[in-house]
Order: sequence, then C-alpha cells, then structure tokens
Amino acid sequence: MARAATTSDVFNAVADVHRREILDVLIAGEKPVGAIVEDLSMTQPQVSKHLRVLSEVGLVSCRAEGRRRLYRLDPERLRPMQDWVAKYEQAMNDRLDRMDDYLQELQRQGEQQ
Repeated sequence: MARAATTSDVFNAVADVHRREILDVLIAGEKPVGAIVEDLSMTQPQVSKHLRVLSEVGLVSCRAEGRRRLYRLDPERLRPMQDWVAKYEQAMNDRLDRMDDYLQELQRQGEQQ
C-alpha cells in the first residue's frame, strides 16, 4: 500500500531524501544513470529504484541514446508543490509585514518620548 501512495503522488515521491538528491543532480541537465551514481555515491540499483519512482509520478523522463538511458527533470510536475508552498509563503510574508508595522510603531513611539 505504501508503495502505491509513493508512486502516485508527487509529494510522497519527493519526501525521500535520495529522490530529492537525484532531482538536485538533474536540475543541471540530462544525465545517464552512471553519472547520477557517481554524483551521489549511491549504488546503481538504488538510483534506478528511485528513478523509477520519480518517473512514475512524471518528475523525471527518460530517453534512449544507444545503450544509455538519459534522465532529465520535468520541473512542471512540481507545480502542485509550488502552489501548496506558495500559500504558506504568503502567510509568512503577511506575518512579517505585520511585525514590521509593529516595529515601526514602536520606533515612532520611542522617538516621541
């Protein structure tokens, strides 16, 4: 059951630190599995397992070039996460704006005394 949730949901797929590391490596551009293995000091089976999960949720796509398989990031599939985080970013900005207003008011009161 947990496997199905992981492979069907972008949020669950990126919850794993190793998969986030793979996404970080692929942000620079397309790479074969061997290069990802070298960059992350993980075993090839581990990288392949995580690439499969990332592919199933559409975060990574693969193309064949001869015998090699090249993987690349599809950042558009991160849009649901970006939209979700944006709500919290706005709430945090609102709080910071209120704090700034309060600090400015305290400063004005201090200047008047």
